[in-house]
Amino acid sequence: MFSGKVVLITGGSSGIGAATAVEFSSSGASVVITGRNIQNLEEVAGICAKKPLVIQGDLNKQEDSQAIIDTIMKEFGKLDILVNNAGIIESGGIENTNLGQYDRIFDTNVRSVYHLTTIAVPHLIKTKGNIVNVSSVTGIRASSNLLAYCMSKAAIDQFTRCVALDLAPKQVRVNGVNPGVVITELHKRGGMSEEQYSEFLQRCEQTHPLGRPGKAEEVAKAIVFLAGDHSSFITGATLTVDGGRQLMCPR
Repeated sequence: MFSGKVVLITGGSSGIGAATAVEFSSSGASVVITGRNIQNLEEVAGICAKKPLVIQGDLNKQEDSQAIIDTIMKEFGKLDILVNNAGIIESGGIENTNLGQYDRIFDTNVRSVYHLTTIAVPHLIKTKGNIVNVSSVTGIRASSNLLAYCMSKAAIDQFTRCVALDLAPKQVRVNGVNPGVVITELHKRGGMSEEQYSEFLQRCEQTHPLGRPGKAEEVAKAIVFLAGDHSSFITGATLTVDGGRQLMCPR
């Protein structure tokens, strides 16, 4: 399905990014995964059906983002699909957050996406490619004690819609996915202990109508759908992959 296509996945060292790399590679794509942890990247490469190109880099550094695109052009000469997946989370509400947290989250979740996309777009226009942004259900629904993170994901949703309009005349499609709680390392990296994370996953039985958290593979399949020919008339969409989470209202 994706034979001959070159796919760049940011945050490809774990979680949704890793699952997306596996999914694209099994469909014949030439996959490029980036991240800061080279060991994890190599481990992901080892489980892919077709070994990806691994590029270590920090997307908060403009020179690293440029080097990633330059390396892809040198290796493949083109780029067909960009999956903006890299992101971080930290807890904090209006009473206990600060500009440091805001800057950390927005630098990674928004600014780096903005910058990498701007330098990838000229190449995507040449291939009439497409972009899939990984947002969150928190971009749609408010959540307490996650102020900066929720704001960053709402920004990504609007980014998706605006860029879709900008690039539609060039036949470049831009869409996003909004996962609910997915079993990854994201929340533990954001500060949750093992006990807190276990309790958090148990609460998903009540907070997600389907009665469970999601799997990274389930989000990956949605990303691959949006990047493929089966969604050829879809652009500017933000697809919830959340077990019905966005539908819930307190009673």
